Amino acid sequence: MNPTIESDYFQDHMPENVCFGCGIHNDEGLQIKSYWEGNESVCKWDSQEKYHGWANLLNGGVLATIIDCHCMGTAMADAYRREERSLDSEPVYRYATGTLTVKYLKPTPNDKTIELRTKITEVKGRKTVMICEAIVEGEVTATAEVIGIRVYDSSTHTGENPFK
Repeated sequence: MNPTIESDYFQDHMPENVCFGCGIHNDEGLQIKSYWEGNESVCKWDSQEKYHGWANLLNGGVLATIIDCHCMGTAMADAYRREERSLDSEPVYRYATGTLTVKYLKPTPNDKTIELRTKITEVKGRKTVMICEAIVEGEVTATAEVIGIRVYDSSTHTGENPFK
């Protein structure tokens, strides 16, 4: 199921996010959008020529960036989902990358839609472990194991939210 309204996207629930990969307030950024499709999170992203590595191929660092940002959004959305609450509710959670291990299996075309599909494999305390696949036209071009760490919880932090 594709989101039909903006509020279905995880990134739309991160006010003042200026991240290069997922920040809705970064006009020069990649502006990825992630959403649930059953028990998987999905992101469909179309690149631009300026993000190529070799001719017609996506730069590997850009691929790692969209995987990273998609997975951090997934970890956040999963925490809210496990608590059976809306992404607009409190307390507010934010995640940062603990580990990102990407296996590049074949070149990723830069002129076709890249689909990321992520599954949660483990949640333990503040740690969320995920497996992400990058898929282009049905072919997996990369896989990643990603660990997200909850680094902000508005119910326990005092003072200003560092993610604003």
